[in-house]
Parts: sequence; structure tokens; C-alpha cells
Amino acid sequence: MEWYMPFQFPFMVNALLISVMLAIPAGLLSCFLVLKGWSLMGDAISHAVLPGVVLAYVLGLPFGVGAFAAGMACAGLTGWIDENSRVKRDTVMGVVFSGMFGLGIVMYTKIESEVHLDHILFGNMLGVGPSDMWTTGLIAVLVTALIAVFWRDLLLQSFDEQQARAQGLHVRALHFGTLAAISLTVVAALQAVGIILAIAFLVAPGAIAFLLTKRFGVMLWLSMLVAAACSFIGVYVSFFIDSAPAPTIVLLMTVTFIAAFVRASVLARRVTA
Repeated sequence: MEWYMPFQFPFMVNALLISVMLAIPAGLLSCFLVLKGWSLMGDAISHAVLPGVVLAYVLGLPFGVGAFAAGMACAGLTGWIDENSRVKRDTVMGVVFSGMFGLGIVMYTKIESEVHLDHILFGNMLGVGPSDMWTTGLIAVLVTALIAVFWRDLLLQSFDEQQARAQGLHVRALHFGTLAAISLTVVAALQAVGIILAIAFLVAPGAIAFLLTKRFGVMLWLSMLVAAACSFIGVYVSFFIDSAPAPTIVLLMTVTFIAAFVRASVLARRVTA
């Protein structure tokens, strides 16, 4: 096969475009999730959108509306339980997101749907249409613009919430704004990579960038670059090895993380030697 073969098929071009569009907001959000220790929150919201998707199908609404509503409901419920109980937040998230995911599976089995569950769980990147492209593009622009405006406030909140409150920042608004951005990004990822693999897009790029630099500004750019490069290369390579694009991207991100970890470990040993 020639190297340019994937670009001759419209479905491959769409897959390449939507994967890179998704990578930009996911890469930016990933940095804050890593710094705040919110990796499980991204996982929770990713899994919790399933009942919202099923309910949206029953009501004849766009999947994105149901997914966003379910994601915010999960985040709100987790926050309320966390504030009103002695149970730690990670435990609460584990219970809530697994419960909502189970609810979604039960709901799905009780309705007759033309939507295959595999496409919801693992995405259907090669079957995206114009509406999916527009949805992902608009969400990518919105989330990227919000982070570009508020990234310093979000950074201060991530490191020292008390200091952020003392400086007059609306910490609660920033908190729920971050959750809304995560939910929107999961909505964008729903059609492309599915619920299960969305967490990789929300965590891996930031984790890789965190290992490569100590400057947050550089970390943001590196995370976006890693996410976009892994997305593009993963879709491109999947054409030649006849594999699904989303798992190929995630596998590539995992290999990149291992390489970054090995590099960081070697540098640390040289410094201490």
C-alpha cells in the first residue's frame, strides 16, 4: 500500500479530522485533571453518560444532550455525597459512576434500539457524519476558548484552592465549569472513541506532558501536541494494520507514556548519581 492511501477515502479523512479536533480540548483538560488528581472523575463522567444516552434515545433527543445532562448529574451527585458524608471522594466516585454505568446497561437491555452498544462503548470513528464533525468542532472551540481565558485561575485553584478563594476567585464556579468542560469533551468523544476509551484522551496526554516538563505553560502545549500526534498517527496506522482507530490511538498513547516514564527515570538517576 502507498502512504497516501488513507487520504483517498472520505471516512478516513473524517476520522483523522475528528480525532485531532477531539485531541485539542482533551489535551488541555488532561493537564488540569492530572494536577488536581481528578483522573477518576474523568473516568466517572465517561461511564456515567450511558444512562443519559439511552434516555435521550427514548425521548428522541440528541445523544449529546443526554450525555451532558448525565455527566453533570454524576458530578453533582458525587460532590453532594462527598460534602455530606465521611466517605472519601474517590470511593464516592467509584460507587456513583459504576452505579450509573450499571443503570445504563440495564436501561439499554430493556429497550429496542437500532444503536449498537459497541458503538456507544467503543465509538465508531470510521462512521462519523457531518453532524458529529460539527458537534465535536464546536465543543473543541468552546472548551479551548474557555481554558485559554481562565487557565491561570484554574491553575491556582488546582494547586491551592484556599489561596484562590482568598484572591477573590469564584472557586465553586471554576469547579463546576471544569466539570462542565469534562462533560462536554466526553460528549465530543462519545461518537469518536466511545465511553470506555474517552478516559485515555482525558488523562494520558497530561500525564505524558507532566513527565516531560516542569513548566505548566509548556505542559499545556506538549499535552495538546502529544494528543494530536497520537490521534493522527493512530488513525493513520490503523488503516494499514486493519485495526480499530480508537484502540490504536490509546495503545499509542500508552507506549508514549511508558517512553516518557523511562526517560524521566533515567534523567532522575543521572541527577542523583
